Amino acid sequence: MSTSPSSGPSQSLVERAQTWVSDNKKAVIIGSAAAAIAIGAGIYIATAGPPSKPSKRSKDSSKSAPKKRKPAKDVDTPILEEKKPGERATKAYNAKQYDQAAHFYTKAIEITPEAQAVYYSNRAACYMNFSPPEYAKVIADCDEALKLDIKYIKALNRRATALESLSRLEEALRDFTASTILLNFTDNVTSNAVERVLKKLGSEKAAEILSTREPRLPSYTFISSYFAAFRERPLPQLPAERSSQGDETFLLATQALAAKDYNHAMTFVNESIEQGISWDEGKAEAYNLRATFKFLTGDVDGAQADLLQSIEFAPKFTQSLVKLASVYMEKMDGDKAFKCFEDAIAADPTDPDVYYHRGQVLFIMENYTGAAENYSKSTELDPDFLAVAQYKGGNLANSMGTFRRTLRQFPQRMGELLLDQQRFDEAIEKFDKAIELEKDKKPPNVLSLVNKGLAMYQKNQDMEAVERCCNEALEIDPECEAALSLQQSKVKDAVKQFERQAELARTEPELTNALTYKYASLSQLEFIQNYPDEAAKLNAMAQAGLMAQAAAQPY
Repeated sequence: MSTSPSSGPSQSLVERAQTWVSDNKKAVIIGSAAAAIAIGAGIYIATAGPPSKPSKRSKDSSKSAPKKRKPAKDVDTPILEEKKPGERATKAYNAKQYDQAAHFYTKAIEITPEAQAVYYSNRAACYMNFSPPEYAKVIADCDEALKLDIKYIKALNRRATALESLSRLEEALRDFTASTILLNFTDNVTSNAVERVLKKLGSEKAAEILSTREPRLPSYTFISSYFAAFRERPLPQLPAERSSQGDETFLLATQALAAKDYNHAMTFVNESIEQGISWDEGKAEAYNLRATFKFLTGDVDGAQADLLQSIEFAPKFTQSLVKLASVYMEKMDGDKAFKCFEDAIAADPTDPDVYYHRGQVLFIMENYTGAAENYSKSTELDPDFLAVAQYKGGNLANSMGTFRRTLRQFPQRMGELLLDQQRFDEAIEKFDKAIELEKDKKPPNVLSLVNKGLAMYQKNQDMEAVERCCNEALEIDPECEAALSLQQSKVKDAVKQFERQAELARTEPELTNALTYKYASLSQLEFIQNYPDEAAKLNAMAQAGLMAQAAAQPY
């Protein structure tokens, strides 16, 4: 998910959950097999050892046909194992006389007693080289070739290319995916084609959905974590003189926010601004809150406009400056983001939130020394802060001491640190403690459940434990993005989970990401249906890839 660097504790876990599928760009699209072996609901990383060579087709390697050398400079020349008129067709093709070549391949098809897939595929290659290409004929000939030999790689690739050119992207993805898997992921051209088509398909589908979708808030867990990343401040007081209707409505918004009734808080703050607020401090607070909800629903430009309005009413309002920095980071404008932090420190050098969120940004940028300095400053101003960056910066002893001193308040973060060190049993113990503490809250935060599932998988590849923890989390918070990202299921269920993630996505990148994995899963499902004999091999490769990924990567 593309979220703000300052979006709080849930940010790291959602990213960590999605890391199962997002860190290895080459193979991120190929995944789940007939058995239930999915992390991120069906995508896996193909990182196993050297794959076996794909089997050769009997018709392409006929012992009775004379063998000729394939021209070195024409990587897509039809193979030369045909007798006349096939040989005449090949000669015409090599001479780039594609009309003549197509004519001779048609003759070969007509006179050959037993249908040959190679003739249809090679005629398709001729149609592909017409000016303009005749994609409909390419597809028709490849259809015939694949009826005769379902694993004919060249026919799959030619049909996929024609389908992509006609913007029939789901069908193109089906063929490129099949080709890539049948080649055991050894061909970069087809792997890159899968990525290209998925990117195009996800972007187009996301644009269609967003053109009619109303803005929506993310999950309760996500929103709670975002607001928890800012220390509590006293609620604004209404002016002593008679207040306006907008003032009263804004007070209702702040009360709903304090009760974590986020939908009503958003509705009330929108109404309060429309009704009119009578004093500048209230206006600044209201625009700040409305900007926060806009940011959470993915309206980054609207959030920016409201935060600038908030700062105009209260130039030293540090929280608005910090949130504006988050907006600029979302827009990849680091210079403006750090300028906002500098303005916030100039406005109030004693506000611990400013240093904490600047530390968060530096931490994500892997500037651990700078992050540690800002975290330390925030800790001086607020002693309850956890010095996570001490650990990341290499000072393990100090970080562990800091965590132990604050463990009673923060077992979840202690568990994350232990998980990062692969001390799985201790991490699971801390997550269990965090889960117990959350039970008293209404509703509880479910991130510790998801982290526990991660720890149990990394400890002994216990996929059932991941599913149990995620299911329990989703029973409490059905919209928890981290649990949806990690939930293990069969491919059909994976599609449903990604559809659910698409429904919850708050920004175009998040929606595109969910749709990308949905269509990747659908293409895998179709492959399993079309090539049932390959399902067992795919399952074994998926298991090997998951284990290799889990062993190689700390979370």
